[in-house]
Amino acid sequence: MKVFVTGGAGYIGSVTTRRLLDAGHSVVVFDSLERGHRAAVDARARLVAGDLRNAAAIRDALAAARPDAVVHFAAFAYVGESMENPGLYFANNVGGGINLAEAMRLAGVKKLVFSSSCATYGHPERVPIDEKVPQRPINPYGESKLQCEGVFRWYERIYGLQPVFLRYFNACGADARFGEDHRPETHLIPLVLDVALGRRPQITIFGEDYATPDGTCIRDYIHVLDLAQAHVLALEKSVSGPFNLGNGDGYSVREVIAAAREVTRHAIPAVTAPRRPGDPDRLVAASAQAREVLGWKPEFPVLSDILQSAWAWKCQHPQGYGE
Repeated sequence: MKVFVTGGAGYIGSVTTRRLLDAGHSVVVFDSLERGHRAAVDARARLVAGDLRNAAAIRDALAAARPDAVVHFAAFAYVGESMENPGLYFANNVGGGINLAEAMRLAGVKKLVFSSSCATYGHPERVPIDEKVPQRPINPYGESKLQCEGVFRWYERIYGLQPVFLRYFNACGADARFGEDHRPETHLIPLVLDVALGRRPQITIFGEDYATPDGTCIRDYIHVLDLAQAHVLALEKSVSGPFNLGNGDGYSVREVIAAAREVTRHAIPAVTAPRRPGDPDRLVAASAQAREVLGWKPEFPVLSDILQSAWAWKCQHPQGYGE
């Protein structure tokens, strides 16, 4: 297939682009490079620098590429930033999603795989979280993802769009060439590894009084290679609708730190701080639907393997992509 990947210069987008190319598909990456990295785009893909907020730019790029399908990653993804500047998130994530949907309609492209999020569930009614759990976001980032799902559902109903919503949990790990380099970095695993590299003095644990065995939050960590494979499967199968992606097992903050100490053989000092507002005790995915319908199965469910891949990339790229 010819695949058009928005946000292909970002973390998950770069790894998915490589996996698509390895599977024999051709790829055009559309990315503003505002938060992505040119060096994260596989040389076999064609990069078009453009912003989804520019309706003409995405319309022209899509018309020129004439793809069979679109994989949509491009979005801002900092929960804290979304609470400080919600307008930015609705303008970029939702406005960009509308522009993409219109461009697809005009170009006659039907297949869409959308990078959604477990943030659409907010404080879930039950855990593990399946696709029937009510979506009640507690921050503008999660709300923006949910609103995009709504836009694409209406384009499905009215214009025949075929959207797949991949709602994934905590993406982590790296492949041999591409890894996690956010500016600023907010995710636990790269922050912990930065401490091991000596780039940070310590890791901060936000809250130790949660209703979990060791008092720290539990999250479902899913290897970026497994996420990439889910996107390939969603493209290659005639499916639509939502799929939660996770390992189905959760690890606490303290467990992640302890595992990182084993992998890196560094002490990794930790300090505690008060809870951050809005952090649920436990977020773990129920991914039976992805396994049954997509035929997806995580290849790297073990936390130490995930950490080892991220650590290897960090050691080779201590400054990230160095841009």
